[in-house]
Formats: sequence, structure tokens, C-alpha cells
Amino acid sequence: MEITQIHQKIYEIRGQKVMLDRDLSKLYQVETKYLNLVVKRNLERFPFDFMFQLNIEEWESLRLQIETSKGKGGTRYLPYAFSEQGIAMLSGLLNSQVAIQVNIMIMRTFVHIRQFALSHVELSVQLKQLEQKYDQQFDDIFEVINYLMKKESMEKQTKERGNIGYRKGG
Repeated sequence: MEITQIHQKIYEIRGQKVMLDRDLSKLYQVETKYLNLVVKRNLERFPFDFMFQLNIEEWESLRLQIETSKGKGGTRYLPYAFSEQGIAMLSGLLNSQVAIQVNIMIMRTFVHIRQFALSHVELSVQLKQLEQKYDQQFDDIFEVINYLMKKESMEKQTKERGNIGYRKGG
């Protein structure tokens, strides 16, 4: 199993990066029903920021993104979403070798996502600084060009008009 495979199963819902119960159960190689039963028996370990059940709108929106069927064989209940902390809590409850290895990969994936997000923020800050620097330089260049164009226009008008005043000797 690779980080990219797990990364595809991480969604952002309610401002949190989460994984669904059905995806976790496949990774842990247990039935979703069993995973949820273990969670229900240990609800005190799963506060709202560790695990929550999707509402209908969230599920419909997510279902469109992941292209799940609505018909037979589909989900009969709204899925549960587990945050990184909820998944860590699950690892203490599902203690098989598969669960341990899968949980290590999931934690590495979340770390990878955080590192990518941090590098993205740093890059954005650097780009913003460069943009501001070059914007000022371009403003200066445009100001000089406008000045030169106005000066050239004034000189041209003066030449076309000719000199003002009287001629001597004539």
C-alpha cells in the first residue's frame, strides 16, 4: 500500500481532513459493521473532533465526488468520518498486525499532507513577496515611460506650433 492510495481516501469535510469508515474498514481488512461496533463500544474515546457522522448533504456531495452507487449494494446509513486523531484512537482498538501496518501508513500520509501544505504556504509567501517587489519595479517603469511620453508629446506640440513672438527684420 502506498501513500498515494491512502491520500485518495482522505477528504476534507467540515474543515477537517478525514477518512470514511468504509475506506478504513477496507484498509484494516475488517467489515465496516465490525469497525463501527468497536467504535460504538468505545464512544468515550471518540469526541466530535475525532469522529462524526456525515449529514445527508455532506454525503450526497461526497458521493458525487467519489462516484458511489445509490442503488443496491450501496450504503444504507450515513458514514462516519474519522480525523487523524480518531484514526490514531482506532489503532488502539483494532490491534491486528494488518491494522498496525495500515495505521502506520495512514499516519505517514497525514504527515505528508501537512508537510506539503506547509511548503505550499511558504511558497505562497515567497511568491507574494516577489510579486510585491516586481509590482513596485513595474510601477516605477510605467511612471518613467508615461513621463517620457508626456515630455515627447509636449516637445512635438511646441515644434508644430512654431515659435511665439515677433520676427526681427522683416
